[in-house]
Amino acid sequence: MLPNNFNNTMDVWIDALEQYTFRQLCASPATGSWSMGQLYTHLNDDTNYYIEQIKICIATNDNANEEATPFAKMLFLNNRFPDTMIEGAPSNALIPQPASKEILVDGLLNIKAGISTLSTLISTSKFKGKTKHPGLNYFSAREWLQFADIHFRHHLRQKQQIDDFLKTSIIHPQ
Repeated sequence: MLPNNFNNTMDVWIDALEQYTFRQLCASPATGSWSMGQLYTHLNDDTNYYIEQIKICIATNDNANEEATPFAKMLFLNNRFPDTMIEGAPSNALIPQPASKEILVDGLLNIKAGISTLSTLISTSKFKGKTKHPGLNYFSAREWLQFADIHFRHHLRQKQQIDDFLKTSIIHPQ
C-alpha cells in the first residue's frame, strides 16, 4: 500500500539535505522565519506524530464513523494543499534549530522505514479506526499516510524560498 509518491517525496528531501552545511541549515532568511534546519525539524516532528496516529488507527475501530472537515476532504481529493500561504499553529514559532545535520538525516531515514513498515500493516489491518487531527477532524490510517506526503510536498515551496536565500547570502559551504 506504500505510495510511491511518499518514497519519491522523501527522497527529494533526503537528497537535498546532503547539500547543506550545518551553518547553512541554521541560517534564517529573516527574523521570525524558519531556517532550513527548523523546516526539516518540523517535518520530522510532525511526521512522527502522524506515524503514531497511524499506529492507533490500525489497532482500533474507535471513531471509525467520524469524518474529516470539508477542507480536509478537499485536500485528500486534490492530493495537495491549495496553492496559498497557510498560517501554521502558534507553536511553530518554537521550533528549535537542529542539534546536528545527522539527526535530521536519521530522522528522515527512520520515517521512511517506519512508513514502509506501516503501509503493509495498514493494508492488512482488520481495524478501521480514526484519530483526530488538531484542526481537520478525523483521519483514517490511509488518510494520515496521504497527509504525510501532502505535508512534505506542501513545504517544498518554503524550501525553495530558503534555498534562494542561501544562494544569495554570504553563508557558503565551508
